[in-house]
Amino acid sequence: MIRAKDSVEKLAPYVAPLEGRRGMLRLDFNENTLGPSPKVVEAIRAIPPEEYAIYPEYDPLHEAAARHFGVAREALGLFNGADAAIRAIFDAFGEEGQVFLTTAPTFGYYAPCALQQAMQIVAVPYEDDLAFPLEGLRRELEKRPRILFICNPNNPTGTLVSAETILELADANPETLVVVDEIYATFTGVTVLPAALERENLLVLRSLSKHTGLAALRLGFALGAPGLVDRLGRVTGPYDINAFAVRAALAAFEDTAHVDRYVEAVREAKAFTVEALRARGVRHFADGGNYLLVWPPGDLVEIVDGLRARGILVRSMTGKPLIDGSFRLTIGTRAQMERFFEAFDALIAR
Repeated sequence: MIRAKDSVEKLAPYVAPLEGRRGMLRLDFNENTLGPSPKVVEAIRAIPPEEYAIYPEYDPLHEAAARHFGVAREALGLFNGADAAIRAIFDAFGEEGQVFLTTAPTFGYYAPCALQQAMQIVAVPYEDDLAFPLEGLRRELEKRPRILFICNPNNPTGTLVSAETILELADANPETLVVVDEIYATFTGVTVLPAALERENLLVLRSLSKHTGLAALRLGFALGAPGLVDRLGRVTGPYDINAFAVRAALAAFEDTAHVDRYVEAVREAKAFTVEALRARGVRHFADGGNYLLVWPPGDLVEIVDGLRARGILVRSMTGKPLIDGSFRLTIGTRAQMERFFEAFDALIAR
């Protein structure tokens, strides 16, 4: 077999446990638990067969997305999910031997992308109470790392940091590319936009996977200074986004009321969930996003497996620094969370 380059030979693939999830109550991957707007379904069904054989057109989507985010078209890049935008950032700006600065724990796909570029990874741990490690990052930023990623709110901890803090870090470190992963911003209302557009070293990631229910169609965005966005476009394929995703996104942008109703339902269900966990004396952390961490009493494996046997999926955090012993719980609707607690109560009462 022909060897890959050394950085790839040393790399373990990022693998998410996605199989066998259909037909279950999916409270494990922070997905929309109700599905997209009916207008999205209608738009996809209306695609004529002729379009299957034609490469997609992106101008209408580019214009609609720019309007949606309130930015100039040249300040926004389109990608096959936020994951592809992450990969493009490392392809464009990652350099062998340079430092990629991040936090721990955080989204697991950043590190493999950095390692593919043979970068050094420095991960500053969150505080014991899962607070944002601001002082630790400041110390590392003094060494001028090439790239810093801040997931806000952080996945999986849910830690939320203010936009002002992130902007201060970017302004104080102009030689570091600061990337803010904001794919849960719709649920928190915290964003560095539009101020990020005024910085030459700040990129923002968004997607339609979570709040609009389009995770399967893969559509993400990078927003920032036009020069940064242009460099990402240079390492991205010309046809990466499929026509179904284009049509779905246009329809989703037209039905913001559907998204608003879902986001409000999640906020109400999260308040219910937090109060229910408090009433049971169950340790949890619920800073930001449509998810939280739960440390169940008893054996974690038995709880997670027991929930699955009852048709409910949660994401075990076994082995992750600071949050070992917990599971990540996506917030669905109030009815869905009541179903979760019915199963959870039965398991912890054993």
